[in-house]
Amino acid sequence: MTLALDFALRRGTLDLAIRLEVAPGETLALVGPNGAGKSSCLAAIVGIVGIARGHIALDGRLLDEGTRRVPTEDRGIGCLFQEPLLFPHLSALDNVAFGLRAQGLARSAARARAREFLARVGLADCAAMRPRALSGGQAQRVALARALAPAPRVLLLDEPLAAVDASARIALRRELRDHLAAFAGPRILVTHDAIDALALADRLAVLEEGRLVQVDVPARICSAPGSRYVADLLGLNVFRGRLAHGVLQLEHGGQLVVVSELSGPAMATAHPRAIALFLEHPAGSPRNVWETRIAAIEPAIDRVRVRLEGPIPLVAELTHGAVDGLGLAPGRRVFAAIKATEIAVVAL
Repeated sequence: MTLALDFALRRGTLDLAIRLEVAPGETLALVGPNGAGKSSCLAAIVGIVGIARGHIALDGRLLDEGTRRVPTEDRGIGCLFQEPLLFPHLSALDNVAFGLRAQGLARSAARARAREFLARVGLADCAAMRPRALSGGQAQRVALARALAPAPRVLLLDEPLAAVDASARIALRRELRDHLAAFAGPRILVTHDAIDALALADRLAVLEEGRLVQVDVPARICSAPGSRYVADLLGLNVFRGRLAHGVLQLEHGGQLVVVSELSGPAMATAHPRAIALFLEHPAGSPRNVWETRIAAIEPAIDRVRVRLEGPIPLVAELTHGAVDGLGLAPGRRVFAAIKATEIAVVAL
């Protein structure tokens, strides 16, 4: 059930051109600065905005080809937005049942299925509550259950964690990751948050000024960002492993000392600018120090990216002056250091 996008449209001063395919069971994160066209892309897929040329197709069925469009309600698309947008006069149960009733399901059957989905998002005890009585995280879980209950063929998520407070965000991200993994159709996630993109997506698509500038798996985009925006947002060192007592045991060997009380599967990120390089073992406060070797030195817009190989592959980003001053060159042995406070950690 592949979602095939090959279209162009104009909204205001934005000329948007998209050419992408999202596979069944794949989560694609669409990232980019404000005004790049991310929400316009979702609006076209949903059918709120018509395309000027090209096509949008799901499993070979044309949803939009410019002159002929399938109505929004017949596209089989589930949506989760930044704001839950729950009906204030309906209970959580009836909010989830709403889409099922719109599909023609009898009230009793719709409510029975809605109860199942509320239980799936951990809110079985909140069925009778109105939206105003729910926390932000609970309301977003109800919205997720409402999006999933009608068994959509595609799931679109527009900044689903942006309005959730920090205390609920970690748990909701983990739950959302589980629900996405269980959804068989294509998924598109729009986000401004690098951690959300890296934790939830199988592939990243970077949109700038209406054009796709990079589409690839996270590891390759992180290691070779194609623009300053991408470098600042996604040009990160990413580590996955299991966290306990402030130590992240990495999947492929080695460990990182971090500042975190989390435990269990986790992802850590460190910006290349947080990696310091030394010709001798550094004194002072860094908790993470390795002897490593320079694999490559690459220009990166206004700085230099230094690739390091060894037990923990890293990318450091330095000024041209720092590279010259240290006399760095491929093959040279150096010490790399990261302060524990410079490493961000999220649960998986």
